[in-house]
Amino acid sequence: MADDSQIRIGVFSCTNIVRKVSRAINLAPNATVSAIASISNSIDETKSFAASNNFPPTAKIHGSYESLIEDPDVDAVYFPIPASLHVEWAIRAARNGKHILLDKPVALNVYEFDQIVEACEANGIQFMDGTQWIHNPRTAKIKEFLTDPVSFGQLKSVQSCFSFAANENFLKNDIRVKPGLDGLGALGDAGWYTVQASLLANSFRLPKTVTALPGHVLNDAGIVLSCGALLDWEEGVTATIYCSFLANVTMELTAIGTKGTLRVHDFVIPFQETEASFTTSTISLSEHKIVNEIPQEACMVIEFARLVGEIKNRGAKPDGFWLNFSRKTQVIVDAVKESIDNNLEPILVSGR
Repeated sequence: MADDSQIRIGVFSCTNIVRKVSRAINLAPNATVSAIASISNSIDETKSFAASNNFPPTAKIHGSYESLIEDPDVDAVYFPIPASLHVEWAIRAARNGKHILLDKPVALNVYEFDQIVEACEANGIQFMDGTQWIHNPRTAKIKEFLTDPVSFGQLKSVQSCFSFAANENFLKNDIRVKPGLDGLGALGDAGWYTVQASLLANSFRLPKTVTALPGHVLNDAGIVLSCGALLDWEEGVTATIYCSFLANVTMELTAIGTKGTLRVHDFVIPFQETEASFTTSTISLSEHKIVNEIPQEACMVIEFARLVGEIKNRGAKPDGFWLNFSRKTQVIVDAVKESIDNNLEPILVSGR
């Protein structure tokens, strides 16, 4: 039986990402998997999935999403479902009092996401998107360096890249290349990380303009397979992002300040699960290694469950940072797509 102090999380579907996140929930001392629902698997198949991924024997097996979000023994829901379904199910979950851990992209556009925001705010729901790198202890150290006026100075430029060479089956059949499913392609998937890295480096401020760069690649359905963009904050600060399903795996982040430079070679998924590093250069080059006992996805679950626990047990208000961070990311993703659709015209984003 689950500890009363543990946040009870229900998960949708039997996908590979659920294997990873359910393992993270198992590693988190303040969370437990309390239920699973799948609409593409039989009850027996879902039971087998739960057993093979070490779900607690008390975890309930639901045959529908509706049943899971109406379950009184579920505090929060993890949604690894296509972005086209996010608005419907996130709103329904919020109205049933379930806190929300939602995969990126959080929606197909900011108009859709604002409907989720409204439902969360109206029902006192804690929201967090499932971007894991931001919860790695290394990221806190990176932020600390980037805000140090002595070692780093003032930010001038950020370059971030996340790419991987997808196989033919992925490029034909994955939900990330289907207009009726995720729809934003590499931009909503790999690009999400690069945009968030740019925002983090800029103290989470939106740029004034976003301009897609030449060389983007679309599939026959018009889905972005590869693209780049320039983000301009006007006061001499710029960022470039690149995301692709067509290039060698790369997860680079470089931030250049007036006094120092930071470089990370694996900012999205550390090469080692419980150790992550980055380099800084001021007068000399320094390597920084951060050791953590648990993987970054478990760090994410622990923080999410902590926030939910504060609401459930102490009557706290949801932490709005995560809704705001996800919304700003979606705004920039939308602007890149809009610029691509409008012959690389600069798109004004400040104030959106």
